[in-house]
Amino acid sequence: MGSDVHSMTGRERVLAVLAGQKPDHLPFMPITMMFAADILGVKYGQYVRDHKIMADAQVKTAGIFGFDHVSAIGPPAASADLGTKIQWFEDQPPAKVEDEALFANKSVLNRMKDPHPSFGKCMEDILRGLELMRRRAGQELIVEGWVEGPCAGAADLRGINRLMLDFSDDPGFVRDLFDFTLESSARFAAAQIDAGADIIGVGDAAASLAGPRIYKELIWPWEKKLVDAIHAKGAKVRLHICGNTRRILSSIAELGCDIVDIDFPVPLEQARMQMGSLQTLTGNLDPVREVRNGSPRTITESLEALQYHAGERWVVAAGCEIVRDTPHDNLRAMMKFAQTHGDNCGHAKA
Repeated sequence: MGSDVHSMTGRERVLAVLAGQKPDHLPFMPITMMFAADILGVKYGQYVRDHKIMADAQVKTAGIFGFDHVSAIGPPAASADLGTKIQWFEDQPPAKVEDEALFANKSVLNRMKDPHPSFGKCMEDILRGLELMRRRAGQELIVEGWVEGPCAGAADLRGINRLMLDFSDDPGFVRDLFDFTLESSARFAAAQIDAGADIIGVGDAAASLAGPRIYKELIWPWEKKLVDAIHAKGAKVRLHICGNTRRILSSIAELGCDIVDIDFPVPLEQARMQMGSLQTLTGNLDPVREVRNGSPRTITESLEALQYHAGERWVVAAGCEIVRDTPHDNLRAMMKFAQTHGDNCGHAKA
């Protein structure tokens, strides 16, 4: 790409920032799921269970709002295929039934030697969706796959409440369980990369509930192995841990992720100070208070304040998913900000 700023594709723009090069303007990569389904005019239950609908919704939403990516984030594919009971809803996100989690009884883990010798229906659907998004996006947009991080995957398969107790009561079991979830996520990530994903998002929201000692000893090593496995396969890594991660930021910085999402409870200034100038960060507008309930003017003002602390490696997004009833003009304000700021100078373009 060189040092001269020129008009870039969304894919070039994101990759330029990750490489420390000059983009033509700031990348724009908000997470959309229910919002995207509504844009296509379909029920969310259809979106998460039909790869053609997901791909159509992602491509249409990216085109309308100037996103630099399309993403396969959505259903709990691996958990569903591995055997955790999932309650599906017509127009709301599916839910894991904790009382019927696959490993509610610890002994079940010892009887499962292979996470999945072949991918199940939900995972196959995601893979077909990624192939379709790659064909539809070509080289214009980043195509993003998604897997559960080791802690989130373990919470799905064991039950979040049981897992939190296991950290203290049976750390040996936790390590064995993380070995299982790591292998599952690494294999699924590799298949998504083969299907056309440029970046694999690693969602590990449950990790934000752990304190810094437990995170460093019992979660970080498995996250690191997953990050390294994705890199070895040739893709980038976007880590997404919802919630307040202030106490584990310095450890997250050591994972070597290409992009780290910062949720709104964490001041972006603090994240930048603890993670260094070379870490690409996304975020971190409050999806409800600032994005849905704000206005184009207040959103622009908030983004200007964030940019002051964001540094050069920054991707415009909310701290988490764009809420489904967000006014379209508010999302367009985020798009306009990204498209008129950046070029690695930290100021608005003339």
